[in-house]
Amino acid sequence: MESVDLERRFGGMTRLYGPDAAQRLRRAHIAVAGIGGVGSWCAEALARSGVGTLTLVDLDNIAESNVNRQLHALTNTLGQSKVQAMRERIAQIHPGCMVKAHEDFVEPGNAAELIGDDVQVLIDCTDQISAKIAMILLGRQRRMPVIVCGGAGGKTDPLLLRSGDLSRAANDALLAKLRNTLRRQHGFPRAGDAAGKVRKRIPPMQVRCLWFDQPALLPDAWLQGGEPDAPQGLSCAGYGSAVAVTAAMGFAAANDAMQCVMQGRPSSASA
Repeated sequence: MESVDLERRFGGMTRLYGPDAAQRLRRAHIAVAGIGGVGSWCAEALARSGVGTLTLVDLDNIAESNVNRQLHALTNTLGQSKVQAMRERIAQIHPGCMVKAHEDFVEPGNAAELIGDDVQVLIDCTDQISAKIAMILLGRQRRMPVIVCGGAGGKTDPLLLRSGDLSRAANDALLAKLRNTLRRQHGFPRAGDAAGKVRKRIPPMQVRCLWFDQPALLPDAWLQGGEPDAPQGLSCAGYGSAVAVTAAMGFAAANDAMQCVMQGRPSSASA
């Protein structure tokens, strides 16, 4: 490959945020778990912003049903590993980016191994409760920022994207289940924790999330009683999905992670 002028490619970040921020991004290591409708856009946004090292984690291969919302899903990539296809794209965007691609799903037993000790920010774009919990607990143990993405399936308005503490997330069945599990099984704060008295203000859980504050639209097949083989669940594969929504969440998650790196704190949206 011909020599690449990285300053010309990524100089926009320097002009926007200043040279110190751009240098921090070049030195940064950010992990993205789940390289699908949200995570593929998130990973590419990080690469196009000049992030120096990326860890990508996903066991799935690209399917034709992914084409409507996943960045790497093209006719000539069908059947490829999602993390490998994403690594090849990133090499064309940011040849200097080191990409650590793990063909695996995050689980409680392997989270620490997949997410290296030098990862500065972890972005959770998965749709499995066990994976989300494993990453949140790992982040708490390491004092590492974790940005948790809620469900994008069944949502139609990207302008209803919200960010903040998990305790505040609304109209998101995935995050509601996550919140309840963390409170019941892992001792995260809930209303009434103080001497058995119900608090007027629900205490924050210190878990940063993104969600769409919109009731999910159910597929007609579900509303009409369902079909024997109708897809179910909280993921985009169960609900209908739109790229304008999944990509918006992925871009917002990438921005939050980069703000953590550049400024040492989340973006201006309330945490």
